[in-house]
This record gives sequence, structure tokens and C-alpha cells, in this order.
Amino acid sequence: MKIIVAFEGSNAASAALELAVKHARAFDGQLVLAWSMVKGGEDEQETIQQAEKKLAYWKSHIEQQGLACQTHLLIRGVEAGEDLVRFAVELGADEIIMGVRRRSKVGKLLFGSTAQYVILNAPCPVVTVR
Repeated sequence: MKIIVAFEGSNAASAALELAVKHARAFDGQLVLAWSMVKGGEDEQETIQQAEKKLAYWKSHIEQQGLACQTHLLIRGVEAGEDLVRFAVELGADEIIMGVRRRSKVGKLLFGSTAQYVILNAPCPVVTVR
């Protein structure tokens, strides 16, 4: 079972990772931590390095628990929701687990909702965690 964890370093993403570890143990699964960024130019190099460090840290933490884990920093020029759905299709994912945070209706209207896009378009079950 391939379980994608949509990860961007937030508390909600950490909660999603905790649940993903439980699912991986229960279903003999492999975790795939995916961090999506729209662009990766020179202005974003520090952000990219921080993302890579966090992904490496969590990969090590998961592997110390005896679970298989891969990390992917996705910088493909599309919004995170679309990127995660495409990645799930490419990987043949069995489940996506992602953290969500509350946002006002106006905030969703102006900025969109990554979780909503993934839930409506993913090729596999999506579990959300607050």
C-alpha cells in the first residue's frame, strides 16, 4: 500500500504524518512524503533547502521506526492540490493523508482550498486531519 502524506511542515501536516504512520503499520504500507511548491527559482532557494531538511528529518524519523519512506519535493509549476493529484496518479497511490486548517469562506474563495481540490479530484481515498 502506497500512502502519500501531503507535507509542508505545519502542525496539521505533522498530525497527518502521525496518522499515516499508524496506517502504514496497520496495512503494511510504504509512506511517501510529498511537499509541493509552485516555483523554485533563485528567490526560493532558502525555502527549498528548508523543505529538503524537514523532509530528510522526517524520513529518518520514520525509518528509525522500521517503516519504508520516500520523500519527494515537487516543484512543477502548478498549485499544490493539482500537483498532489497528479503525483498520486503517477505513483499509483492507494491513499492520501493531509492536514487541513480552518479558513473562512472568503479565504477559501480568494485563495482556494488545496484539500478541497485533492478530495474532489484524487484517484484514491483522501483522509484529512486537523
